[in-house]
Amino acid sequence: MEIAEAAYLKQDYTAALNLYRSAAEAGNVKAQQKLGLMYAKGEGTAKDDQQALIWLRKAADQNDAVAQVNLGRYYLNGVGVPTDDQQALNWFRKAADQGNAKAQSFLGAMYTEGRAVPKDVQQALNWFRKAADQGDANAQLNLGIMYEQGVHVEKDDQQALIWLRKAADQNDAVAQVNLGRHYLNGVGVPTDDQQALNWFRKAADQGDAKAQSFLGWMYVEGRGVPRDDQQVVYWYRKAAEQGAVEAQSYLGLMYATGRGVPKDYQQAYFWWILGAAGGNADTIKNRNLVESRLTIPARAAVQADVRNWKPSKP
Repeated sequence: MEIAEAAYLKQDYTAALNLYRSAAEAGNVKAQQKLGLMYAKGEGTAKDDQQALIWLRKAADQNDAVAQVNLGRYYLNGVGVPTDDQQALNWFRKAADQGNAKAQSFLGAMYTEGRAVPKDVQQALNWFRKAADQGDANAQLNLGIMYEQGVHVEKDDQQALIWLRKAADQNDAVAQVNLGRHYLNGVGVPTDDQQALNWFRKAADQGDAKAQSFLGWMYVEGRGVPRDDQQVVYWYRKAAEQGAVEAQSYLGLMYATGRGVPKDYQQAYFWWILGAAGGNADTIKNRNLVESRLTIPARAAVQADVRNWKPSKP
């Protein structure tokens, strides 16, 4: 196993896979778990959910908590097996009872959503807190949001900040955005544009569209940065390309007015068609106005581009 671990750490996945397989076939539980995860990720081999399930189940049946939580995720998401919330719950509980933080976080989510169990806020909080206390970023984020919004618990901005910061420090983009919003709006902390900018940038650099939109807005308003139309276009474009309708609407405005980019009514029309899907009355009005300025062939070309458009991934 030590040789297999060393090969894996060196990213020699083909060698690691073969070594884990030999140990797994001999009954080594950890090797079975590792082999299952390598098939799940496609490391050293083609991704193979059926092989992953075989080996994870072997390890899970021998009480390996990591295998149990991953097997639970397969059932939760219906990957390689039919979606089965009860099976997911069973495997998460087995791992959670062994102290596995990820399983505890999943249990918290299942009690929050009422999947395979009745909705139970206290159970959700209990499991989220167990996982969060062990450093699970997703559980920390969930606790932070619950305290931030006063959902199922008394609203508490200080508790929200504590848990959001813990998750943000682990590079959770959603937590970073929410923490940035606290600083931007002075909720639970003094207003601090530089702190807001810092957290939005961390999340934006991970591809988070909300953070990218916030950065675009900060360059519009000159909050923490000089006003800069080119930066506005840069960040709103990143968010718009992921399907953020607010960013699409603002990007259309930049093209229509020639701010940060050459004036281009066809580009404005393109982004306003997409942005109008969000139902904003001003965007719909702008789309109709610029449409009247385009020739019929130009409109048809843009509409064809819209039909073929697909949002990008972060």
